Order: sequence, then structure tokens, then C-alpha cells
Amino acid sequence: MPDLLHDLTAQLAGMLDSPWLWVVVFLVSGLDALLPFMPSESTIIAVGVFAFGDPAMLVLLIGVGAVGAFAGDCLGYLIGRMAGPRVLRGLQRWHRGQRTQQWATNQFAHRGPLLVATSRYVPGARVTTMLTAGILRYPVRRFLLADAAGVTIWAAYAALIGYLGGAAFADHPLYGIILGLAVGLLIALLIELGRWLLARRAAGRSATRTETAKTAGLPR
Repeated sequence: MPDLLHDLTAQLAGMLDSPWLWVVVFLVSGLDALLPFMPSESTIIAVGVFAFGDPAMLVLLIGVGAVGAFAGDCLGYLIGRMAGPRVLRGLQRWHRGQRTQQWATNQFAHRGPLLVATSRYVPGARVTTMLTAGILRYPVRRFLLADAAGVTIWAAYAALIGYLGGAAFADHPLYGIILGLAVGLLIALLIELGRWLLARRAAGRSATRTETAKTAGLPR
């Protein structure tokens, strides 16, 4: 792991003056909407470390990352809208995909814009959410507005984490990247914990209502 981070640091340092750096940021941010193993957030955090002391580079990083993520999400939506049931059958072939897709469908029924904007913070949910939005033919205007807000907040949050890592270790970018990735992981874990607690509370309330209805002899 240390060798991998050292190589990543060296490669990024060598690309700072090259336009290819922004091509990489754009592609990784976009492809993450279809290939969940793409390290989009890690890439933006790492580049954010090198942006310390250069506000213009920080703004450019946020812009390129947000536009790339927006393009990827729109592509996922378009694929879901065009392929429809075929994509749905593919998701339902594996248990986790079926569960995640069912979760996304239920969420769209109650809080679609919030789901589009925040699904990228839930592991594995971004791909399913964008495809499901297309499959359900979620209104395009609502999707675009919610996603534009979501990708902007996401790119700014990841870039600023990296920027703060660079501020803490201005002379040692490798340490800054490690700190940034650690902070990003901690935030992701806290978000996942909060989501789990909310889901557990909702399940508890549902079970209580069911038990109350059963006791009173009322329809559930």
C-alpha cells in the first residue's frame, strides 16, 4: 500500500503541468457512475493535495470533477431509460444488486431528488440509482437539477479534503494524500453508519405499527 501511494504521488506530481491530468480527473469521475471500482473520490482528493496554495487549480479541480461526474450520471440515466427492463433483469441476477435496486425504487417514490444528489456517498448505490432513475423514467428536469447540485457538492467536498491535507503537509504530499484519504474514509463510514441507524429506526417504527395494528385487530 505505501508503495502504491508513493507511485500515485509521483505520477500525479509529474502530470501537474499537463492537460492529461484533467482528462484523467474527468474520465475517472464519469466512469465511476458505471464502474463502481473507479477511484473517483480518491483521485480528486489526491489532486486536491497538490492544489494547495493554488486556488485557481482548486476551482478547476472542482469544476472538472463535477462535470465529469455529471456526464457519467447522465450516461447511466440514459442507459437505464433506453435499455429499461433488460438492465433491471441484469441487476436482479445477483442478490445485492436486487436489494439495492429495490431500495432505490422505494426511495424514488418518496425522495427522488435527495436520492440522486446523495447516492454517491452510499457504497455501490450510485450505479444502481442512475440506472433506476432511467428505468423508472424519472423526470429529466428533476434529475438534472438534483444531480447538478449533488456532483458540485461532492466534487467540492473531495477537493477540499485533499486541499486541507496539502495544507497540513505542504512539504510532504504523500502524507497529505494519506490524511485526505483517511478523512474521506472516515466521513464515508459515518454516513453509512447514519444511514444504517435511520434504516433501523424506520424498521423499528414499522414493526411497532404492525404489532399495534395486530393487537387492535386493525388492517395493517
